[in-house]
Amino acid sequence: MTTTISDDELKTRHRTMWASGDYPTMVETFLLPLGPRLVEACGVTEGARVLDVAAGTGNASIPAAQRGAHVTASDLTPELLEAGRARPEAQGLDIDWVPADAEHLPFADGSFDVVMSSIGVMFAPHHQAAADELVRVLRPGGTLGLLSWTPEGMLGALFATMKPYAPPPPAGALPPPLWGSEEHLRGLLGGRVRLDSVTRDELAITAFGRPQEYAEHFKAFYGPTRAVRANAEKEGRAHDFDTDLDTFCDRWNRGTPEDAVFGKEYLLTVGTRL
Repeated sequence: MTTTISDDELKTRHRTMWASGDYPTMVETFLLPLGPRLVEACGVTEGARVLDVAAGTGNASIPAAQRGAHVTASDLTPELLEAGRARPEAQGLDIDWVPADAEHLPFADGSFDVVMSSIGVMFAPHHQAAADELVRVLRPGGTLGLLSWTPEGMLGALFATMKPYAPPPPAGALPPPLWGSEEHLRGLLGGRVRLDSVTRDELAITAFGRPQEYAEHFKAFYGPTRAVRANAEKEGRAHDFDTDLDTFCDRWNRGTPEDAVFGKEYLLTVGTRL
């Protein structure tokens, strides 16, 4: 079952969802290593024109700027961009922060040497539209770099756990973790980008004690989890949702009941526009 809403309404809902909670705190708590990994894989160099799509608080934009690149950080949610400004400004880094929809980027064809996204563009609801924009704004011979959670990994399992409590998705919207499938990604890029490197790796998460602390963190700070729990509460199923989320964290915990360890799998893809 799906619902039909206008694109403007859909994007408004997405902005509201990501502005809720405190995503910057999630980044600082355990997501910081991902941005530098993507920048390193892309081989960003001094003077390169770099676009970070769905940049959030600039987790990949900042290390790219530290290498001397000319960086544009774009995101659908202005609140996230605003939250990201302070750290690079304190370091004297010049990043251009641009509110922008990943499915309708406000940049000319071939404007950038590197186009990248770290667990960002994967959340654009219309995958093909977003992929087409990534390719369009990248110059021929330029580098495309994507880091996305996989369907088989912990984030994919989290979305599967939340799905029974979520409202019906809008027509045409696809699950975010599909971006972490090499087959799906190749289909989106349609032979326009040569994939030079496709690797799976994990982000180790050791910031929590009890496994349930991770569940509480998601419910407090992560927009998608907050939105689904709100729907579960509206339907009188909040207790069931909480129980399932606690069970999910117990199942994925590789540590002890008092010292949790999680491994979150991602697909890191680097390619060249043909």
